[in-house]
Amino acid sequence: MASGASIRRNFLRTRLIVACLVCVVSVVAILASAQWWRQRAEDQLQNKAAETLAVQAEALSGILDKYRLLPPLLSREASVIALFQPGAGDQKDAARRKAIEIAGMSGAKDVAFLYPDGRLLATAGELFSGQGEEHKRLLEAVRQGRLGRQAISLESEQRAYAFAFGIRSDNQLIGVIAVYVDFDTVEAAWSLSTNPIFVTDNAGTVFLTNQPQWRLKPLDELMSKAGSSAQVLVDGKFLHADLTRDLPLLDWKLHVLSSERSLVVAWWTGAAIAGLVGLLFALIVFIFIQQRETQHLRMRQDRAAALRLERLVRERTKALSESNVSLSREIDERWQAEEQLRLTQAELVQATKLATLGQMSAALSHEFNQPLAAIRTYSENAVRFLDSGRTRHVSDNLTRINRLVDRMASLSRSLLSFSRKPGTEVKAVALAPIIDEALMLVRPQARKAGVSLVVNMKEEPLLVFGGQIRLSQVFVNLINNAVDALAGQTDGRVVISARQEAAGVIVRIEDNGPGIPPDQRESIFEPFFTTKDVGAGIGIGLSIASSIMGDFGGHLELEESSSGGACFIVRLRPAAVTEIAAE
Repeated sequence: MASGASIRRNFLRTRLIVACLVCVVSVVAILASAQWWRQRAEDQLQNKAAETLAVQAEALSGILDKYRLLPPLLSREASVIALFQPGAGDQKDAARRKAIEIAGMSGAKDVAFLYPDGRLLATAGELFSGQGEEHKRLLEAVRQGRLGRQAISLESEQRAYAFAFGIRSDNQLIGVIAVYVDFDTVEAAWSLSTNPIFVTDNAGTVFLTNQPQWRLKPLDELMSKAGSSAQVLVDGKFLHADLTRDLPLLDWKLHVLSSERSLVVAWWTGAAIAGLVGLLFALIVFIFIQQRETQHLRMRQDRAAALRLERLVRERTKALSESNVSLSREIDERWQAEEQLRLTQAELVQATKLATLGQMSAALSHEFNQPLAAIRTYSENAVRFLDSGRTRHVSDNLTRINRLVDRMASLSRSLLSFSRKPGTEVKAVALAPIIDEALMLVRPQARKAGVSLVVNMKEEPLLVFGGQIRLSQVFVNLINNAVDALAGQTDGRVVISARQEAAGVIVRIEDNGPGIPPDQRESIFEPFFTTKDVGAGIGIGLSIASSIMGDFGGHLELEESSSGGACFIVRLRPAAVTEIAAE
């Protein structure tokens, strides 16, 4: 079996290998995840930028198409042709008013009337004079009979797109009308977009944009390479990924840029997610390794404990075998001692009963002598009544003699029953006859001592579990003790009461004697403890009574009587009438 240190070294080596593998896999996963997130974000940006590019291209084309047809239409209007007719005189004021009217109605940035040689007749806003290379190219297209179109920018950063068309009379070019389109509304609409939008002309100059700092600057000055030929940085912040659309009629290019910051955020987001997943995976792996190590160590500890336990079991089994032999001998000796104790206890109980009968012998002899003397008197009188022929009186005397004989026979039976050795059987018995038998035995002694016995029992029968002889002995002992405690007292009284309660049958034997001192109550049921004078008792009556009650499943208690004397409470288990019938 491997030692604990060896197991720990093996798992430490495993942790190091797993840590290296997890680090390598995590780095690869982080880079792959970051690149995937960046590519995904780039695709989303491209799609969004493409949508923006299509919308803005259509919007810009729509605005320019609105003004593209305006110069050809105006060139055929008679009021406009009249401005260039020979002999019309100075038409500058009329031309200016007409230009202002057209600009106001169409919403153009400016409207200008030019002579074929490029000289300015009148303009609505006086922004464009018709001079410069841009106007020359515009007039060249008009002279060729085409619609001239040209982006115009001034040093004052005024920008417009000009549409020009020739005014002809009799197939002769007599003038030019130019309409200048304003891009301020376009740039204002673009400013609402989060993506930079701009237009470059054929020279690569930023002509229109929602980034004011880029306006009229060459695109090459703003761009720098960003990792691949298809991706460049514009102004160091925005990613340009070839998202352009040609506007061939204008000879322009429309550009929509995406923010490079969102790609960086996407890259770091992907890296962070992969890192967290890798960390969680590493944590799970290390927890699993820790659990396996703990399991191996616990199995080793359990195995070691099992070996120790087996050794201890062998040792204890050997010791127990020796102890069993010794205990078997002790059990035999204890069984013999208990058997001898039971025999001794039974003999002691019988001896106590006989001693009780001996104490009551004087009173019992008086109980027998009185009926015998009365029988003698009644018999002598009966002889005389026979001699005198008074047979009626003879019958009366004989009846009295029979009653006295029955009384003596009943007392004799009680004495024989009390003196007989009791059995150990517990059965259902009637309580009233047992109390009557005990009273029959103790009444002579009570009468001799001048103690009155009062019985308070209800008429309904009380049925309990017990043995008749042993239960009678309990009541005889308790009543005799009460009579002895009242010796020499003129108003001695012992009250015996019985009643049925929920907990069982309760028998109370209380007297109005001196009672038992509180410091002696705890020892009153101990063997050989007595409160009587020396020679009056050996102190085993209450101990035997308590033991008998324990055999019956009952209990014997001591309380103070309401009259100040002692009160013994006998608690018995109740029995049903059917159990008496079965017995």
